[in-house]
Amino acid sequence: MSDVVSVLAGFVRTLRAAGVAADHERARGFLEALENLDAGERHDVYWAGRLTLCSGPDDLPRYDRCFAAYFDGRDSPRPLTPAVTVTRYVASPGGDEVAGETTAAATASTLEVLRSRDVAKLTPEERAEINRLLALMRTTRETRVSRRLAPARHGSLDPRRTVREAMRRGGEPARLRFRDRRRKPRRVVLLIDVSGSMRAYADTLLRLAHAVVRSAPRATEVFSAGTRLTRLTAELRVRDAARAMDQVSAAIPDWSGGTRLGEELREFLKGPDARGAIVVIASDGWERGDPSLLGAQMERLGRMAHRVIWVNPHKGDPAYRPLTGGMRAALPHVDDLVAGHSLAAYEELAGLLAGRRAGHA
Repeated sequence: MSDVVSVLAGFVRTLRAAGVAADHERARGFLEALENLDAGERHDVYWAGRLTLCSGPDDLPRYDRCFAAYFDGRDSPRPLTPAVTVTRYVASPGGDEVAGETTAAATASTLEVLRSRDVAKLTPEERAEINRLLALMRTTRETRVSRRLAPARHGSLDPRRTVREAMRRGGEPARLRFRDRRRKPRRVVLLIDVSGSMRAYADTLLRLAHAVVRSAPRATEVFSAGTRLTRLTAELRVRDAARAMDQVSAAIPDWSGGTRLGEELREFLKGPDARGAIVVIASDGWERGDPSLLGAQMERLGRMAHRVIWVNPHKGDPAYRPLTGGMRAALPHVDDLVAGHSLAAYEELAGLLAGRRAGHA
């Protein structure tokens, strides 16, 4: 069964490379549809994919070409090197855009290179592609044990449900019922620096925050940090990324200003959002205020939060050293210091939110 899933996942990747917006939700729908059909039947696979992976009429010709190339006309799906030809605008070495025909495999290679590119150095076309990939991103979340109990296969005996089951059977012996603690997604709070020194990265980081909010709307809070703290959670709960970013732009009053992280953290810690949460601070650490105030508030944050992650776009540079006053004050109280300059760095951050451990800052 795992081989079949691997083949079907490869087909979904081929569709994405050809320009079909087959995101993770559509892919999950595709696999769920095939649970009720026969994944070994070409006809069933074709119609399950056509109905779940295509979002509009423009996708249908691409889907048919990808399907024919990938499955090669056989009854049983098998992975092939897809020979799908798609037209994309790519940048020439001289910087001019040229219309070129590339195979899906070449496109996948291009996307792999793009994953590691610094978003501050992208062309408009490359930035649009990164934005599209962020809009498709789905993040998982580290879980925590809830205080509430729920029915479970194992755990402590649930006497009430066990007795109720026996009464339904007229007092005859019944199967024992158990209960255990529920597991819930751990809350994540993101504070994103929108000051002038973060101008090249703030938009992409906010799009990443949009993906995190969509994955767990009730367990995520987002704030912008500049000269003041602004809650952006409601704006980022809008499903469409473009609309969400329009609302965020209108809500932030201090784009490209200075940074007073110490004062804003002090204001943030007056509320309950940090307690027990994974707190992500995305900033380059250029603090206009007193670094000692930032250090004191970071110390408080470290005691309240479950985990503190600092995302610094400049860490992607091998020559980077955290020498600014803000970074030096904050680092002793940070659990993980990660880069925030590329799609690959954002995927690493997503892994940390899912509970994967990294080296200490």
